[in-house]
Amino acid sequence: MKPTVPDFTKSILSFLKEKEHLAIFQACVIGLSAGLAAGVVKFGIDWLGTLRVNDSYALPAYIVLPGFGLVGGLIAGFLVERFAPEASGSGIPQVEALIKGIQVPLGWRVAITKLVSGIIAIGSGLALGREGPTVQVGASLAVELNKVLPAAPEHKKHLIAAGAGAGLAAAFGAPLAGVLFIIEELLKDISSVTLGTATIACFIGAIVSRSANAQTLNLNLLEETLKTSFSGWEIPFYILLGILAGVLGSFFNSAVLKCLDWNAKIPLGLTYRVGLAGLITGLLVYALPTFFRDNAGLREMIISGHASWELAAIAFCAQFFLTVIAYGSGAPGGLFAPSLVLGAALGYLVGLIEQATLGSGFASTYALAGMGAFFSAVVRVPITAIVIVFEMSNDLNLVSPLMISCIVAFLVGERISKGSIYDKLLNLSFKDQLPKERSEP
Repeated sequence: MKPTVPDFTKSILSFLKEKEHLAIFQACVIGLSAGLAAGVVKFGIDWLGTLRVNDSYALPAYIVLPGFGLVGGLIAGFLVERFAPEASGSGIPQVEALIKGIQVPLGWRVAITKLVSGIIAIGSGLALGREGPTVQVGASLAVELNKVLPAAPEHKKHLIAAGAGAGLAAAFGAPLAGVLFIIEELLKDISSVTLGTATIACFIGAIVSRSANAQTLNLNLLEETLKTSFSGWEIPFYILLGILAGVLGSFFNSAVLKCLDWNAKIPLGLTYRVGLAGLITGLLVYALPTFFRDNAGLREMIISGHASWELAAIAFCAQFFLTVIAYGSGAPGGLFAPSLVLGAALGYLVGLIEQATLGSGFASTYALAGMGAFFSAVVRVPITAIVIVFEMSNDLNLVSPLMISCIVAFLVGERISKGSIYDKLLNLSFKDQLPKERSEP
């Protein structure tokens, strides 16, 4: 005899009464939601970005690019300032604060505001990453789900972290990197509860994202043009890459913090600060070569080894400056994707030096290793950095270059200035609410 609908419902409710089962169910819902959010962000930004780029060729670019930046920045800044100030920036410091017990309002209001404002800001040309919206949206949805199906107190912070990790996994299509980010940065914990909820949420988030082709950078599409290799003779050059990434990554962190501090002192609201950042971005992109209007195309050109050293150098300087301006204004968006682009340009330059010296490697290998190295220097999560690039490329040739450059970048960065960019942003935003030992510089 087949079970009736009421019997089936009773079975589900009975299953969910166990706190571990409830946590698993919530992790599944969180992962699905994060994957869908990544799809919305991806296609929203692509649609608006394509419109901006096409209009810049059909109409006077000196009007279109600054105009898109200004109007998009004003709208995104207004939405954040009016409806959810917590949605500014990447959102990761806010998630970390909530995990540490600080009362940060995350929920539907923040999730929707972050989603819409992030699409508008990034689609309008601001040099930020789409993983910021997906990470904060994932954590916000976890908070809302916990209101409907309250989890055990000891599971609550793990589910919020799982939501953030699922957002990262969905943004890059990298489930292992999402899990490791939770362990290395958010919770710094490797308990069975952490691993269980994080693995389920990140796996589902990444699968949904990959099914919709919604990841930020799909290196598998470049398989036919990517050339990678590694030999022992190249180790000194990967060490050099790690040193440069550690120094410049630390400088990047300092520049972001200085710009945030400077913006906080100018007598303008968030709406006008983000609008001004969009205007400056549009003017600078207009002054750069035309292929700088398409961030995805520029990224692929560098990684695939089709760029000149002049282009790579300009790309590094331009991305550095534009990201500092955008993030410093308080615009909604992340730092992960810009860090990967900066690392790709830096690695490509080191690869060209190696080719001119030894001629045994490929510049594209150094570009990919540089992505992980710069990411490691900025966020100080070397294992996550290694895994995220490996998951995006599925190339075993990259394991040794990534390990060398990422670990060296981490050690050099920690030597210059301890703590990740998110530790510093957390301290900056919640200094008075953090335990004394974390609020000391």
